Amino acid sequence: MPVTSQGPTAAERRHARTILGRLEKRYPNIGTALDFVEPWHLLVATVLSAQTTDENVNRVTPVLFARWPTAGDLAAADPEEVEQVVYSAGYYRQKAQAVIALSGDLMERFGGEVPADLDSLVTLHGVGRKTASVVLAEAFGVPAIAVDTHVKRLSRRLELTTASDPTRIEHHLRALYPEHKWAGISMRFIQLGREVCDARRPRCWECPLADRCAYPDKVPPPA
Repeated sequence: MPVTSQGPTAAERRHARTILGRLEKRYPNIGTALDFVEPWHLLVATVLSAQTTDENVNRVTPVLFARWPTAGDLAAADPEEVEQVVYSAGYYRQKAQAVIALSGDLMERFGGEVPADLDSLVTLHGVGRKTASVVLAEAFGVPAIAVDTHVKRLSRRLELTTASDPTRIEHHLRALYPEHKWAGISMRFIQLGREVCDARRPRCWECPLADRCAYPDKVPPPA
């Protein structure tokens, strides 16, 4: 569904509304699986979550934040010590460097306080629109749509977009849904992607959206 300058059609909006309605019924209460107490915790945890599971990150962050409780502490940390703590999250050198630099940016530009707007968040080291949107929606309750691989895959299979660029997909989803729904979209798409709509072996027979899905190679139920 290419969203034109005139915006989505009424039929496209109905299709999108049906999809989200079924996901809201399946997942009435849902949020990030990353553990956090404050926005800074979630910001760091989301950066660490790249290329690993939320469970791995949740094992790392209590140790990380106990040792370096504030952004100022982490900004001044010894990189090798941080590497040891985040080792099990994978790509430990890059991630240690990223969260130290991120913490330094946060101290220098925002006095250690995580800003609650997307334009400010994406100026921080290692923070893109996806990470910023997760923090906005989950920590601040600000309307935002984070587009990860699950959201991208489901949006395309469900014909909510034909785009492949995450920013364009985000804009298409924003055009389809009212702003007050944005914060609840990503985590529901992500959960369905994890449980059912696998990239290679989707469990189509379990999907509440099978009749709305254009995926050409629907998998039959197991015998």
